Amino acid sequence: MATSRRRHTAEYRNHAVELIRESGKPIAEVARDLGINEGTLANWTNKARQSDADDEKPLTTSERAELEQFRNDYHTVRMERDFLRRAAEYFASHPK
Repeated sequence: MATSRRRHTAEYRNHAVELIRESGKPIAEVARDLGINEGTLANWTNKARQSDADDEKPLTTSERAELEQFRNDYHTVRMERDFLRRAAEYFASHPK
């Protein structure tokens, strides 16, 4: 015997997606708690992410330049950190 598909309101879908975002719980756990299919909840979450991404404004020229500067600074800081980590390991393994 075939079962009819359940229809969920947009409000219910939004509430389920907010539960995932705010609780930090995995989709599978929230789906079990709500009694819905994990794949269905994953689809709702992906659609919400796409919708949020579509609402974002593109970066201005100055914002792009600032972002590029941050990326360069981040790269430099990581290189310095890695160098200091290797130096600390070297000096720890070669006592006087």
